[in-house]
Amino acid sequence: MPKMTFIERNGEKREVDAPVGLSVLEVAHKHGVDIEGACEGSLACSTCHVIIDPEWFGKLAQPSEDEEDMLDLAFGLEKTSRLGCQIVMSEALDGLVVRLPAATRNAAG
Repeated sequence: MPKMTFIERNGEKREVDAPVGLSVLEVAHKHGVDIEGACEGSLACSTCHVIIDPEWFGKLAQPSEDEEDMLDLAFGLEKTSRLGCQIVMSEALDGLVVRLPAATRNAAG
């Protein structure tokens, strides 16, 4: 089973099992990682904003226009920012590293 590492807001690294077919958001919720996901993965908010480790960013599929629009609302946007609900785990992503931003902005609420 693939694994991934979350770097939490306090800098702590947490390696977790990341089943194929689950989104980064779903993996985070499965392991109690503090990512909100207010819209439950329906691409209607930016609360699952994560920052991809630069080593991994180029290995991901390009974000959709809808994802880019939602990212514009994210707090602390960086060049390697993505929405966790839009990254689906595969064997090719075994070892993926994502960092949680310092805060989130819930534009839906």
